[in-house]
This record gives sequence, C-alpha cells and structure tokens, in this order.
Amino acid sequence: MLDTESDCASWDTREAGVTRQISKADLARDELVEIDDAHVWHPFTPHSAYRGDDPLMIVAGEVHYLVDADGRRYLDGVSSLWCNLFGHRRPEIDAAIVEQLGRIAHSTFLGNASEPAVRLAKRLVDLAPNGLTRVFFSDNGSTAVEVALKIALQYWQQHDGGRERQRTIFVTLGNAYHGDTVGAVSLGGIPLFHERYGPLLFETARAHSPYCYRCPFGLESSTCRTECATEIERLVAEHGDRIAAVVLEPGMQGAAGMITLPDGYLRRAADAARRVGALLVLDEVAVGFGRSGSMFACEREDVAPDILCLAKGLTGGYLPMSATLTTERIFEAFLGEPSDGRTFFHGHTYTGNQLAAAAAHATLDIFEHERILERLPRTIERFHTELERLRDHPHVGDIRRFGLAAGVELVADRATKTPFEPSERRGMRVCGAAKERGVFLRPLGDTVVLMPPLSIADDEIVAIVDALEHGIRQICPVSD
Repeated sequence: MLDTESDCASWDTREAGVTRQISKADLARDELVEIDDAHVWHPFTPHSAYRGDDPLMIVAGEVHYLVDADGRRYLDGVSSLWCNLFGHRRPEIDAAIVEQLGRIAHSTFLGNASEPAVRLAKRLVDLAPNGLTRVFFSDNGSTAVEVALKIALQYWQQHDGGRERQRTIFVTLGNAYHGDTVGAVSLGGIPLFHERYGPLLFETARAHSPYCYRCPFGLESSTCRTECATEIERLVAEHGDRIAAVVLEPGMQGAAGMITLPDGYLRRAADAARRVGALLVLDEVAVGFGRSGSMFACEREDVAPDILCLAKGLTGGYLPMSATLTTERIFEAFLGEPSDGRTFFHGHTYTGNQLAAAAAHATLDIFEHERILERLPRTIERFHTELERLRDHPHVGDIRRFGLAAGVELVADRATKTPFEPSERRGMRVCGAAKERGVFLRPLGDTVVLMPPLSIADDEIVAIVDALEHGIRQICPVSD
C-alpha cells in the first residue's frame, strides 16, 4: 500500500488472490482529465470551478481508501456519498456478485420474479419495524421516495372505496431533501437545490426545519420546549383529514447540513399523524442500515412507519438498488381484478436486479457475521469524542452528530453565527486542504460532512478529524 505522499509508480490490487501491478503510465491520467473536461457533466457540481477544486480521478479502492490516477490514497471520510458501509473491494460482496454473474445478471421483475430479490424482500421484512410486510424495489433513494409518494396518493383513492380521496396533502419539513425526481423534489425544502424547478412542483404543507443552531423561532436550546415539534403537531391538526402522509427524515436531515432532530421530535410527529389518520412515510435513505447506531433510525424512538424508504447502504455501496416497504393494509388497497385499474402503475427496468440483490445479501451477512450493530456504539463514542476537539476553534459554529455521521458548520463569527460569504467557498476549500492530508471529504455549503464507513478503525477516525482540523486552521485562520 502507498503512503499518501508517495511517488511510487504502482500499487497492488488483489482480485481472487491474484496480484497485478498497475503503473501510472497505464492510467493515462492526462487523457482521462481531457475527456472528463470535454464530455462529462457532474452532479451538483459548478463546472466553472470544477477543475480548480482539483477533483480526484479515482481508479481503484482499497478497504477504506480511494486510489487516484496518480497512485495516491485517500481515506474515504464520506463513504462515497454515504453508501459504502464496509469499504471498497470487500471480499464477501465481491464474491457474491461474481457468483451471481455465473447464473444471471438481470431479468425483468415486471410481472415476473427472481430468486435473490424475492429472498431479499423476506430478509428486509424480517429486519424492518413491525407491520412492514411488502417490498417494492427500485433503483435509488429518489425513486424509493417517489414510489412512496405515489403509493400514498393512490392508496387514499382506493382504500375503503375511495371515501378519503380528499387526502392529497403531504406534510413536509423545511430544509428536507428527499431526492431529485420531480415528486421527491416537491417534498423537499432546500431552496438552493429546488427553487429552479418551482413550475414543475406541487405544494406541500411545510413545517419549519428543527434547526436548533439557527432556530427558526428565535429560541435558545436551554429554554426551548421543542417549539418545532409543537409546530408540526399544529400543522397536522390543521389539515387533518386532508393529509395523505407526513414525510420525514428520522433522526437527521442529511443534505440540509446534518441537522439533527431533537429527542422526541419523531415520536411527536408520528403521533400527530396517527391522530388524524394520515400515513407516516420515513425516508431512511441516508440514515438506514446502521448509520444511526441502530439498523433503522426510527427504532431509536420506537416508531414504526406505514412506508419506509431505503437505499444507499442496502448494497454496501456497490450497486444501485432501493426498497420501499409498506404495510399489508396499504398493499391490500391495490388488489382487485386487472379491469378494476387498482394496479400500482409504476416500475423500473432494473427493479429487483439480481446482481444488486446479491450485493445486498452479502452486506446483510456482514452485519450478522461481524455483529456490526453490537460494535457500533464504541465506534460512535470514539467518533464523537474526537470531534469535540474541534469545538474551540473560533470559526466552528456548531458540531452536529447523529450516530456515525456529523456536520461541522463553519461561520465567520461564532458569537453572532454570521456565515461566511458563499462566494468564498470555505467548506469546499477546507475539504481541499484535508485532501492534502490524505482524507477525502465533501461539504454541504460551509458544513463539512463526516460520514465514515461503519467498519472504520480508531486510528482512521483520528486521521479524519486531524485532516479536518488542519483544513479549518489553514482555510479559516484565527486572524480572519
């Protein structure tokens, strides 16, 4: 393995016990960069600044590290956008995919079935909160939410003879992010992400984000009685029997800047939905599969939703796959003769893909065989302890932590919570400086996200926080 600063010309990659050498000359980095600049359009990327940010050109992975075309290794501090649970080239997942390739890579799930996905559905139901019995597979987090949205709306059209067709309102949160398909965007509430697409979107009843650091009610944590939870209770009661579903990210609003929900907030929102008979949809795309310290974040407050959206970590970060789980009551509203038109008219080409299902099985095997959930509390405690040493820096405004996830919000003035000017791109520059120390991070504005693999080692946690501390000191000096 290479040191980050190494100028070595090659490194080892091991596949099925065979070691082969890859030289820098073979990687043709300059050619890759030229093609990238000429033809690729990257997501959530301002291309006018893209090359100046010195992006990585990844050619390999090695446990918790990314390897770029120059042969340098970078500790993957964001689990490759929050999905790579156990590192890269995990032998068990590699082997499961290869074994499945020996059978079949893909066949349609529309009106048909396939063995690994069918077995995976049963496995997910066994793991899920009580009451969830049906699994609809799709391709990614956005589609998992889009499926939930359409199921909820159609359910009320067909349940009990359609007597509650007036239930068309979705209660959502400010700062929410549920994906980038049009329905998922409508449920979201991040202006920076969504304001461009206003003419395409439907309105929701939106409560304020429970953003305690910048409380929308102007309250302080020491005296607040969780006014944000009281507000969503009022909003749900106001719209009552017109609500199709209350849609939340349990525990943490991820893309909002790792905004953690106050203790008890989820339970109060769930109870409010139950009181008016509305469905509860929980988006655990980011926080499911151990990220919270439990298999599912809603378990921390003993909340069981009517619809649960899963993706990202489902396949260990290997292949696109998501799942939308629902109750039997919801499923039964879609039963009837074909001529009745009660079918759920939604599907994807790669629904139930066999390779992705094989990767998911291998991922769940790792949870079981290595007792991941039993080991996580100690890892989370170490992670939180290391983050605390950043708190005294004058440009660290807030450190928000939820399980093995955190956001460090940088500010120009901690006393007034004044943010830096967006044009300064402090968050991105801090991540660039951290990369100099061999750690890959990615910010959300000026909130630097840390979301390491669940299998992260103590010394790697220290390395991530060291690199972030270096970046903050370099880009946000005390003299600013």
